[in-house]
Amino acid sequence: MLLLQTNNVARRFGAETLFHKINFQIQDRGRVALVGRNGAGKTTLLKIIAGINPPDDGDVSMRKDCQIGYLAQDQGLSSDQTIWDEMNAVFAKLHQQERQIQQLEQQISSLDPQAANYQDVLNTYDQVQNAFSQNGGYTYEAKIKSVLHGFHFEADRYKTVINTLSGGQKTQIALAKLLLQEPDLLILDEPTNHLDMQVLAWLEDYLKSYDGALLLVSHDRYFLDRIVNEVFDLENQTLTHYSGNYSAFTTHKQERLKAEWKQYEKQQTEINKLEDFVNRNIVRASTTKRAQARRKQLEKMDRLDRPEVDDSSIHFTFSADHPSGNIVLDVADATIGYPDKVLAHPVNFEIRKHQRVAIIGPNGVGKSTLLKSILNKISLLGGRVKTGANVQIGYYDQEQQVLHPQKTVLEEVWDDYPTVDEKDIRSLLGSFLFVGDDVFKPVSALSGGEKARLQLTKLSFEHANFLILDEPTNHLDIDSREVLEQAINEFDGTVLFVSHDRYFINQVATDILALDQTGAQHFVGNYDDYLIELAKQAGAADDTVTTTVSVEKQHAQKSFQQSKEQQKQLRKLARVVEEYETQMNELETRQTAIETEMAQPELASDGVKLADLQKELDHLTAQLGQVEEDWTTAAESLEIFQEELDQ
Repeated sequence: MLLLQTNNVARRFGAETLFHKINFQIQDRGRVALVGRNGAGKTTLLKIIAGINPPDDGDVSMRKDCQIGYLAQDQGLSSDQTIWDEMNAVFAKLHQQERQIQQLEQQISSLDPQAANYQDVLNTYDQVQNAFSQNGGYTYEAKIKSVLHGFHFEADRYKTVINTLSGGQKTQIALAKLLLQEPDLLILDEPTNHLDMQVLAWLEDYLKSYDGALLLVSHDRYFLDRIVNEVFDLENQTLTHYSGNYSAFTTHKQERLKAEWKQYEKQQTEINKLEDFVNRNIVRASTTKRAQARRKQLEKMDRLDRPEVDDSSIHFTFSADHPSGNIVLDVADATIGYPDKVLAHPVNFEIRKHQRVAIIGPNGVGKSTLLKSILNKISLLGGRVKTGANVQIGYYDQEQQVLHPQKTVLEEVWDDYPTVDEKDIRSLLGSFLFVGDDVFKPVSALSGGEKARLQLTKLSFEHANFLILDEPTNHLDIDSREVLEQAINEFDGTVLFVSHDRYFINQVATDILALDQTGAQHFVGNYDDYLIELAKQAGAADDTVTTTVSVEKQHAQKSFQQSKEQQKQLRKLARVVEEYETQMNELETRQTAIETEMAQPELASDGVKLADLQKELDHLTAQLGQVEEDWTTAAESLEIFQEELDQ
């Protein structure tokens, strides 16, 4: 069923057209990715679809009562409420129904069963209680805890005020709240920012089972591969649709461009032949008619446009002035952290020439701190770090503190190499897309992506033989990430890097260093190889394991399925308790009715009738006693199960 569609949507900034003739559809439960270079207009288009900004031309139509949830890039939630209260507020309607149920229960207990409105109140009570149950009234707390657990917010943090959290944590809370709201269409702009690999695996499985539709913008290719089955490519001011995940999209796009070029070149060859014939024969009496026929053929021809490809991507290489020794880095019994907090100990590893080592681990374990300790920017709390012979280090800082806000782009590079000709500096900057007046922009005015490119510019100029990179793919679009991957793979030196980009790690890493509080564990191979080895260590792999095995997926799915089963069991127990309560209410109502009937004066002399009523009353009393006993057992089971889930 069609959920939403755009019709010839366009957006302009002054005389410049950002995009036009945008037509696409999202089906119910669609899994759609919007991709394109930085600056292509992806975020602008998302805001138009979400109804935040109007289009300059065209319109957006959607199914009646379609609810849209939109999370902007790095959009943190600002609130003076605690984490739990903010999540709990999502279920305000359930709380209202809960209060209504309590009021009706009080009303029922105070009403005379013979009152004219007694049955009406009972019916209203049943309706509200059924609606409460169907809307998740008995499971919403478990749902909140499950989502918060997925984002690593455990029970001891429920009372934390949101405005005291970091920016990244506020963004996670905003996403958690949006997931609990369950809109029909969930629009997420770079949702994987600030998430470690464990949270990413959980989020991927959560979104795969999400009941609504998804529209995603992300530079995380691994994430897109696992979630989406449609891709819309925003390029050259318009959209092109592809079926399949991100990897399928890249293949199909190359095939489409190849086919378009083939058709275009074939037509150009035909046009050149016809034009050549016309030019040579139009003035000759014997061939003029044929030449005129060829000219008419040319005039009627539906000429193909030259295939356009946006190839404005960075292009660079890393090169070393001289080789290093075989041992590049040796870390022994290192304790990393700060005077008031140890993050990891003991950390032991060795890096050899030409290795490309990826450091992975959960947020907060000290990955960036380890890099800064190696660089002596932060002192080790214990142990030692030793660099090898002839090692020259080049450093990429994810916090971009190596840049000077007051300098221009040109000064940022030229001041480090004052003897180099300006033309050569500007040529280098041009390869990183700083052209024309861009080189005179102050660093403080650059976007995150531009600052990332400027850091890479400086790094490529250093000609170091050991690169230490802290989250180098942050702020880079997908095309720039692919160029960076190629530059690293062709680099004749050694690389140590921290990254959450699993696709990037798969492309460049020769080794994995998994960091946790107890130290660092070494694995040979890329990210998929690391997952396979984890599976083997857990005894979960067999001889048929291949590089497509994903331990993250297995663990996350298992956790997710367990959570679903637990919630299913919780709902089942709640229904049983509810059924017993309904039975008790019905039996008590019948008891009251019989007792009222037996008290009627006209039955005082009818012994047979009274005996029958007493017999029925005794039967109801015994039945009520058994139901009450069963209710007590079920209610205790529900309470125990709920407590276990809360732990």
